[in-house]
Amino acid sequence: MIYRLWGRGCKLKREKKEQVVNNLKNDFNRAKAIFFTDYIGMTVAELSELRRLLRDNNFDYRIVKNTLAKIASAKTPISAAKDSFKGPVGIVMSYDDSITALKKVLEYSTKNDKLKVSGGIIEGTLCAPDELKAYAEIPPRHVLLSMFIGGLQSPLSKLSSALHATLCKFGYILEAIKTKKSKE
Repeated sequence: MIYRLWGRGCKLKREKKEQVVNNLKNDFNRAKAIFFTDYIGMTVAELSELRRLLRDNNFDYRIVKNTLAKIASAKTPISAAKDSFKGPVGIVMSYDDSITALKKVLEYSTKNDKLKVSGGIIEGTLCAPDELKAYAEIPPRHVLLSMFIGGLQSPLSKLSSALHATLCKFGYILEAIKTKKSKE
């Protein structure tokens, strides 16, 4: 869907504005995470590179009019971030994996100093830029799951080893008693 239906000095008709607001509202309701970026000073080529990087990973990057975004955010999970729509704002939307989208945006912002992450919403929670950086340090989901399984498995394997050692010692004691009785 194309949201850039306007150019410099071009005004949207009411029907087009309503269409953009409805599409944005649907996307805001569907998104698990939304991040706000400041793109002042970026060239069209740099923005295209960012969009391509995000699109390859099934994330969206959109630049929309702030007034339309404020209207669309009403009664959605991102209504808490209504004040974030000031100045030029780019919106990154993630529908599946929120942390990976954040990592991609922060990775690109380290390569390009002009892109700055100004905040975001992860599953309904408003986050400041420093909180987003802390979230980005979280390992991927499959690593966390393997760490969790390893944490569950470790005590069980230790218990099994302890029980096995106890049984072996008991067996050695019985064997020692048997050999001692057979010598007598």
